[in-house]
Amino acid sequence: MNDNSVIDMSGAQMERRERSGALIPMPDATPMQILAMAVQRGVDPDTLGKMMALQERWEANQARKAFEAAVSEAKAEIKPIVKRQEVDFTSQKGRTHYKYEGLSDIAAEVDPILAKYGLSYRHRSKQDGKRLSITCVLSHRDGHSEETTLAADNDESGNKNSIQAIGSTATFLQRYTLKLALGLSAAKDTDARGVEDQELITDKQAADLKAFLTEHNCDIPKFLKWHKLESLADIPAKNYDTVLEEVKLTVKQRGPR
Repeated sequence: MNDNSVIDMSGAQMERRERSGALIPMPDATPMQILAMAVQRGVDPDTLGKMMALQERWEANQARKAFEAAVSEAKAEIKPIVKRQEVDFTSQKGRTHYKYEGLSDIAAEVDPILAKYGLSYRHRSKQDGKRLSITCVLSHRDGHSEETTLAADNDESGNKNSIQAIGSTATFLQRYTLKLALGLSAAKDTDARGVEDQELITDKQAADLKAFLTEHNCDIPKFLKWHKLESLADIPAKNYDTVLEEVKLTVKQRGPR
């Protein structure tokens, strides 16, 4: 075995043993140890570059595994979020009344648990006209992170001014992106449904959503149960874009079937 043959060991853990000038693979060495050994033995730059790429892939894979394990352990400890926030007002369309879990309610439950397992999150935003995009970045202390993005128009319902309209949409999207990133149920958040007297989506929007769900082999009855809907036509018009983005994100994360 020559020096270059160490590249063919791929991600297998190895260590150096000198025996008549040869390198013998052993079970408990890391790629970094292999790299150090290669430098000492004068491996050519091209081979050294491949070994460094191997080291980076190995570290990234280890970080991803640590991230997934931490998220799994954290989710096992996160309890259902109690709905403490309430919306209750009357407009020309009738009474709107529902309860939901606020961002502070979610944070109070998940933050200590996430910190326990080396996880943290942050949000970043992008405004395009009246459309706001919010991205939740969930990170692990070992370096791996994943992003979840949703977008919606500014919430101009009621008597909100322009800043309040942006703020309302921002907190809504922050909650949903965080819940999606952690895999928490969105079904219990009834503000995505509203009440019967709210303006509902059009027949075309309902048909388009049904076509998308069918095309991607989604379980429509399960979708309806998840969102506590009797039919797709019961989705409030102001939430159509958010629901559609959520569905597209779920399909993308699930991959082709």
